[in-house]
Amino acid sequence: MNHFIAIAGSNRHGSTNKKLIKFMKERYAKVAEIEILDIGNLPVYYKTPDHTISEAAQEMGKKIAAADGVIISTPEYDHAVPAVLMNALAWLSYTIHPFRDKPVMVTGASYGTLGTSRAQQILRKMLASPELAARTMSSSEYMLDHSLQAFDEHGELKKAEFVDLLDQIFVSFETFVKQTREFQLEKDHALEEIRQLELGK
Repeated sequence: MNHFIAIAGSNRHGSTNKKLIKFMKERYAKVAEIEILDIGNLPVYYKTPDHTISEAAQEMGKKIAAADGVIISTPEYDHAVPAVLMNALAWLSYTIHPFRDKPVMVTGASYGTLGTSRAQQILRKMLASPELAARTMSSSEYMLDHSLQAFDEHGELKKAEFVDLLDQIFVSFETFVKQTREFQLEKDHALEEIRQLELGK
């Protein structure tokens, strides 16, 4: 069973992105272990003179590095990624690099009709940066619009089509994680062969 880290790009109580990853954690509990991390307790990012990072960022980085993949659900503020998520990614790419080659599933929930489409595009670009170097799954956008009305009183998604699409994308993500793992093993094997050839010169 895969172990995934889930992050909601919000520190607001009652966030619909928090509701979305909690729904995923419960719905897929029999096929994957999803651990939810809170990014709201990280200090404001700054480059420390001695290149140290906060204990909270270190612990978060260790958990991400050990996970099989990461799920990020982002809101959209002013056509962009929220400051609290940008802050977390800044800490997680300063002196540590837990996202490197890590499979990431990008989702998002918003109150409006666009369902975080712009924020997801920006987030994907950020995750592709050399400092993060994550592996995001293409053609897998999950954008939950009108999210205030999307959940019932039990935290369940009301519309079957939203659930069906999420199921399809989650299954694709599990396949993507497996393919990424196999790719990395093949890459490591090929690199070792090249090194052995160099030694044999």
